[in-house]
Amino acid sequence: MLIDNFLRGRRRREMSDEERRALEDAIERVDRLPARRTTHHRGERVRSSTLLLSGAMCRYMDARDGYRQLVAYQVPGDFLDLHGYPLQRLDHDIATITAAEVAVVPHDRLTAITERFPHLGRMLWFSTLLDAAMHREWIFRVGRLEAIGRLAHFLSETRARMAAIERVDAEGWFDLPLTQQDLGEACGLTSVHVNRMVKRLREDGLVEFGDKRVRVIDPERLARIGEFSPDYLYLNDEFRTP
Repeated sequence: MLIDNFLRGRRRREMSDEERRALEDAIERVDRLPARRTTHHRGERVRSSTLLLSGAMCRYMDARDGYRQLVAYQVPGDFLDLHGYPLQRLDHDIATITAAEVAVVPHDRLTAITERFPHLGRMLWFSTLLDAAMHREWIFRVGRLEAIGRLAHFLSETRARMAAIERVDAEGWFDLPLTQQDLGEACGLTSVHVNRMVKRLREDGLVEFGDKRVRVIDPERLARIGEFSPDYLYLNDEFRTP
């Protein structure tokens, strides 16, 4: 099914087969998008929501000085703009990081789902509340942690999210197709500062970086440095350890 990763590792078991089919049937089309392309613009009215099927995307805001701040990093199974269903427009931009596939769900079909399947409607609401929980944690990370803690927190969070959708391999590697500039925009740091923090994590034996891939060698120590607890991700019990 196209929606296999939606809420995977997070209460997915509470959805019935009928609800899964209803969400699958609500998909109008699948779009294939190129890398590094802005797909939605701030202020734009939206009449559909998009579910990320493969690849990596982000939500971001531009400052007047031209610098970009990432406000969300999206992995397969995430609805990119489900909040746009009740709000009807976006207050930020959305872009691909890698080439990506997204499933497009028109808002009138979401309305039909909420009317016919109230429990599924609550699960979609739960999905938007997960976004809000992660936004609060990102505010904490950028506002209160030092540079090394910000990067440690982001890597810990991303590892936990990728594990929930079974995208961490047996050796602990997961995809992270972000440049140092991207990491800086997610953590409120300059590229130069990110480079120093990456080197420090490597030298301390905490993280190994490969070609657009990352392996966390010591998850518990990295979590302590980043003051990371997975509670706000609302993962199933088997995914809650750092």
